[in-house]
Amino acid sequence: MEANAKQEQAATKKKPSRKKAATAKTAKTAKAEKPAKAAKATKATKAKTTKAAAAKETTKKATGDRFQKTLDATQLYLNEIGFSPLLTPEEEVYYARMAMRGEEAGRKRMIESNLRLVVKIARRYVNRGLSLLDLIEEGNLGLIRAVEKFDPERGFRFSTYATWWIRQTIERAIMNQTRTIRLPIHVVKELNVYLRAARELTQKLDHEPSAEEIAELLDKPVSDVKRMLGLNERVASVDTPLGPDSDKSLLDTIPDIHVSDPAEMLQDDDMRASIGEWLGELTEKQREVVARRFGLRGYETSTLEEVGREIGLTRERVRQIQVEALKRLRDILEKQGLSSESVFT
Repeated sequence: MEANAKQEQAATKKKPSRKKAATAKTAKTAKAEKPAKAAKATKATKAKTTKAAAAKETTKKATGDRFQKTLDATQLYLNEIGFSPLLTPEEEVYYARMAMRGEEAGRKRMIESNLRLVVKIARRYVNRGLSLLDLIEEGNLGLIRAVEKFDPERGFRFSTYATWWIRQTIERAIMNQTRTIRLPIHVVKELNVYLRAARELTQKLDHEPSAEEIAELLDKPVSDVKRMLGLNERVASVDTPLGPDSDKSLLDTIPDIHVSDPAEMLQDDDMRASIGEWLGELTEKQREVVARRFGLRGYETSTLEEVGREIGLTRERVRQIQVEALKRLRDILEKQGLSSESVFT
């Protein structure tokens, strides 16, 4: 009996418990599954990375497609309006009178013949928050408004008047797009009063009015006019340097998506050469004033007041010199069978 007890005790020592056996089995299973889980995780990570790369590539392609479509649409529009013939001064008066009488044919012809003017002006505002097509669209609204308001009996070219309207609508659209703080409604209303006065003076005077001229019309202090018009200034300049250590400006980075026709470029070169010869017939002071006023010889277009500050003369004296110079140029052009209106508009 004692021998049987010893045998049972020995058997118990040799036979592991069920709990220990289960634990050992679990550990063995976990050890076997670990490489499989790691492989599965690696596979999932690779799949995720591949998916992200594919999504990035798709986004890149979609962006490129949209950009290409924008370029194509812009080019198509520019090609279409290239077939619209420009109006002679006589035709301009004729169709403008039709438009004033409410005749749609006259209005349509005035608009279609000046669409290229809108594009020319819109290009100056690229990279300021709106695409070129959006800028052209806004400029076209200004052109339509100019056709509705233009009075051909005042004796000057439509392009002079339309340029003001086109610039105003484009600049207003840019400000609305980029300004983070909106102007209060009462300020906008006051600003519109000054802008309306500026438009009236533009049509009467055949040039962009100064703050002094607007102040005189509205019987307001010049300082108030300058302050309000300052709210309507452009939000950026394409001449702004890209950085403190950069010689390049925004203008240098703007691609020209519409290459000029070679014949048109040669014509422009001939015109520049001719203008140089005509200016050579003027006095030094007259050349300086005309060049600065009309943006010739590398100068930016400037107002009478700006030219006066730059060359140390009063605004009135600059105006007198301009009148004398233009009269002299008209005489020169008429002798050559040309029209001054076709050059200085």
